Amino acid sequence: MLLKLIPMLFSVVLFMPLSQGMGEQPLSKVLEGVKKRYGQLAGLSVPYEREVLTKSMAMLGDQMKTNAASGKFFFKPPHFLKVEQDTPTKEDLITDGELLWWYIPEKKQAHRIPSSKLARELWLLADIFQGLRGVEESFVVVLVGEDEKGITLELTPNPPWPDVHHINLLIDPRDYLIGKVEVNNIMGGLTRFTLGKVTEQKKFKQDFFTFVPPDGVRVVEE
Repeated sequence: MLLKLIPMLFSVVLFMPLSQGMGEQPLSKVLEGVKKRYGQLAGLSVPYEREVLTKSMAMLGDQMKTNAASGKFFFKPPHFLKVEQDTPTKEDLITDGELLWWYIPEKKQAHRIPSSKLARELWLLADIFQGLRGVEESFVVVLVGEDEKGITLELTPNPPWPDVHHINLLIDPRDYLIGKVEVNNIMGGLTRFTLGKVTEQKKFKQDFFTFVPPDGVRVVEE
């Protein structure tokens, strides 16, 4: 369930030898650039568009899109995350790192999920928004290449994850902003998040990452 919203990045980093063309940057420089770009932010907000593609759809690239959604991510280090989905239905995902709430107003339901059951993709998202913090600990990282679209990093879980084969990140070489996050599953399909402009949020309201079920809302314990 959680993968549709976020899916949500890493034992030793493997620096695989790559042929570097003109203008291409070494992996170490890319990682350092992303770390500096995100690591100093007090907090952030960023709009997103999400699409889920099966294996056959993924082979067709941008010609096929399905299960689309859009909304905005809010993040405050080290583990406060809020996802406000606006389309196709209003939904909120809120966590303080210990407990996650998935609120679906249309159904008058709120799913209460302990941190021990949170999807790995959620922690991955927190690591991304902190400049790939911890990437060396849980992923094999490969610089796939650089073209007119940007720099592509491939992150392969180490040890492997049950459902996720690898994650691709598309990074702008000019400012090291992450433009796309693609979670590729073992069946060949993927969940793609296209990220918009990052806005630094220096302060959030005290209860911004807190959720209290409204009257009439049924709480579902996961």
